[in-house]
Amino acid sequence: MRLRFLGTGTSFGIPVVGCACVACTSSDPRDHRTRHAALLTSDDGTRALLVDTPPELRLQLVAAGVRRIDAVWYTHAHADHTHGIDDLRAFSARARRSLPAWADAETAAVLRRTFAYIFDQSYRPPEGTTKPEIALHVFEGDGPVTAAGFALRPVPATHGDMTAWGFRVGPLGYITDAKSLAPSALETLRGARVLVLNALWFGDPHPTHLNVEEAVALAHSLGAERTYLTHLTHRVRHTDLESRLPDGVQAAWDGLVIDIDDT
Repeated sequence: MRLRFLGTGTSFGIPVVGCACVACTSSDPRDHRTRHAALLTSDDGTRALLVDTPPELRLQLVAAGVRRIDAVWYTHAHADHTHGIDDLRAFSARARRSLPAWADAETAAVLRRTFAYIFDQSYRPPEGTTKPEIALHVFEGDGPVTAAGFALRPVPATHGDMTAWGFRVGPLGYITDAKSLAPSALETLRGARVLVLNALWFGDPHPTHLNVEEAVALAHSLGAERTYLTHLTHRVRHTDLESRLPDGVQAAWDGLVIDIDDT
């Protein structure tokens, strides 16, 4: 498998509008972070699973040279993870078929309400125009899901007053927008060789997200060989973060590609 980090920032992104801090004015491209998304592809490139559709999705996909998406996985319904959904139109229009998307019931309900022009089957766009054609599938609990040919095990994470859904696929565990995980979720992730976790900053705890120290402790408790931190804020510069992380843990950045041996 191959995992590409398309966007590794929080809901503000970096640079933050109107901010002149050292991260927002940095010349290091790794400090420029768009909102969260990732792309999981098979070794031969014939299957591609997109994780979330942030507002910058079109720019992310163009920068990465992405030509195909076979399915979408939604972690939760927050705007920074969903409001680029219209950019899926390029894929459904080109393929002339609906693009499968997976979400939990709560997220699916928000998507149907917020983007009614997509999911209201009674609405058809004017002649000569298009809308995204998306077949929305709802998964229940942590039972197995097959999306884009990948066998996923949904993993729930507490994110304030809602649940954000990561997944385990083979040796990869993927979690974003988490503050805590139940024992059953931890057990699903245990033994993952590669782990992706959200981490805002060093120090101050946050009510709905892990900070760096909490993410590192969680990674160590799960025994991951490699851990990549994502969903980072402008309170940490990439080079400063890397210098303070222990062996086996590193900061992801927009455009980072990692290969994962799933044999």
